Amino acid sequence: MLYRLLLYVHIFSVILSIGPFFVLLPLIKKLRASEARTQQAYLDVFRFSVRLAKHAGHVLVASGVLLVLAGPWTWKTPWIVMTLILMASSLFFLARAFSPTIRKFSETGQDKDALIQLLQRSVWIYIVLLMAMLWFMVTKPALWQG
Repeated sequence: MLYRLLLYVHIFSVILSIGPFFVLLPLIKKLRASEARTQQAYLDVFRFSVRLAKHAGHVLVASGVLLVLAGPWTWKTPWIVMTLILMASSLFFLARAFSPTIRKFSETGQDKDALIQLLQRSVWIYIVLLMAMLWFMVTKPALWQG
């Protein structure tokens, strides 16, 4: 029963980590056409989404560790190793991709279109990283004997 509860928490935290970034895709289009006042509101949604993903990621990692400790998997299992590598990449990427770019919107002389393009690219890269991790966790491929 405890394992199933941990699995539920883990899956829910995955949804909270990935979901907001799909909402940001149409928001980027609105950001392009926005004036300074509404632009700030859209950027606040970006900040919230990144913060939500970050905190959901903490729950995701904690529940993942507990699932490995309580379940039949080891740290050498190929899909776990690959997920950890992708997770480290996504953490590094998340820290550098969004907050610094969002901060630049308030600086004078910044090219708004270039910043929006950078945000859009970052959203897609992050979604691909998260979906790759999700693929490893769902399919559990045996890439090597672990």
